[in-house]
Amino acid sequence: MEYDVRLDRSIGAKLAVVRLCAGRQELPRVVPAACGKVWAELRALGVKGAGRHVSLYLDDKINLEVGVELDSPFAGHGDVVASALPKGPVATVAHVGPYGELGKAHRAIRQWCEAHGHALAGSNWEIYGHWLDEWNRDPSRIRTDIFYLLKE
Repeated sequence: MEYDVRLDRSIGAKLAVVRLCAGRQELPRVVPAACGKVWAELRALGVKGAGRHVSLYLDDKINLEVGVELDSPFAGHGDVVASALPKGPVATVAHVGPYGELGKAHRAIRQWCEAHGHALAGSNWEIYGHWLDEWNRDPSRIRTDIFYLLKE
């Protein structure tokens, strides 16, 4: 797949998340479980305005926050806490295909940044499209948007 990396600006969307540390091999299990935990908590609390699932990778040790976008502030409850995506310039790309191939999109962004003189600022994140039933039959259509925060 060829990727069309572009520059954009993150506005720091509000999130409800759980905080974790996981190894790369654990991510396919840990991320969906964490998303489910956050959704269950928000439903139980009657929180409205929840959006797409998000994984925010804070560092190379894979300290991460996993949860959902919100359209209003969240006070937190138990392990589910308020957070926000970083604000600032980002390099971004849409990956269309199975989650197991996301590494290709991450590499494309990093290579593009290096080739175009953009320094990475540390964190990156994935925003997963709202699940469509057709993706169960054809995972090649799954959409994930990937963002890398850039130094100003």
